[in-house]
Amino acid sequence: MKKVLVTGASGQLGQCVKRLSSRYQELEFTFASSDDLDLTLFGVVSAYLRLHEFDYCINCAAYTKVEQAEKEQEMAYLINAEAVKNLAANCAENDCVLIHISTDYVFDGKQETPYTEDDETCPLNVYGASKLMGEEYIRGLMEDYFIFRTSWLYSDIGHNFFNTIRKKAEAGEELNITTTQKGTPTNAYDLAEFILELIANDNQNFGTYHYSNLGEATWYDFAEEILKHMKTNSQLKVNNDFQTIATRPEYSVLSKEKLQNAFSTPVEDWKVSLEKLISDLG
Repeated sequence: MKKVLVTGASGQLGQCVKRLSSRYQELEFTFASSDDLDLTLFGVVSAYLRLHEFDYCINCAAYTKVEQAEKEQEMAYLINAEAVKNLAANCAENDCVLIHISTDYVFDGKQETPYTEDDETCPLNVYGASKLMGEEYIRGLMEDYFIFRTSWLYSDIGHNFFNTIRKKAEAGEELNITTTQKGTPTNAYDLAEFILELIANDNQNFGTYHYSNLGEATWYDFAEEILKHMKTNSQLKVNNDFQTIATRPEYSVLSKEKLQNAFSTPVEDWKVSLEKLISDLG
């Protein structure tokens, strides 16, 4: 039986992994939040991995507050880079395969075609830069790892665009959404299932990959599709004057060609996956 550690277990992706974990009876899971395992402390991580002898670590731990990261740069780098360095070094020492989640925000968004894994990185904000540094630590310290860059993660868990739109729509509020950014909404359950299938199938095509649902959308398109499946009187309006502290890439669609060549698990269109989730929620 393979032993799997899931860090950042209280976050959105960690909870999605937990909800799906019962389907994989051949895997033994340990779910650790920051209260259970402080990844910023090298000695703590070292002792924990030596004690439990994990085969895999799914690192869902991250500082994801894009706006706040501009003000809390030290904290963002501590969690997204230095903690990842601690984890990578100790996974390498203990023969534990690391599966790490990164972001489309490592790119500057100046392309007009989907980004491949070989395209030059150039993050525009602290969040993206800290996540890129975490990636670089892994590649420098390990051979047996998977890095999955993803985009616009959503689910029915926690704070995300999907839940925000649903709550405002249910309250009948007017929605003002930008059309200036284009990416791909990605169902966090789809990513969780992909990772669990990878482990169950013992796939060893290690490296850096892009994982998101198929297709592309603006935030306005995403909101419009959510409302289409809800009974609501909310009005949707374009607002491209909204000011943010952190600069975001205007285009961050990720190419899945390398991923689809390396893995057998299918990737679903974002609209289809969104409709399924809303249907499941009733």
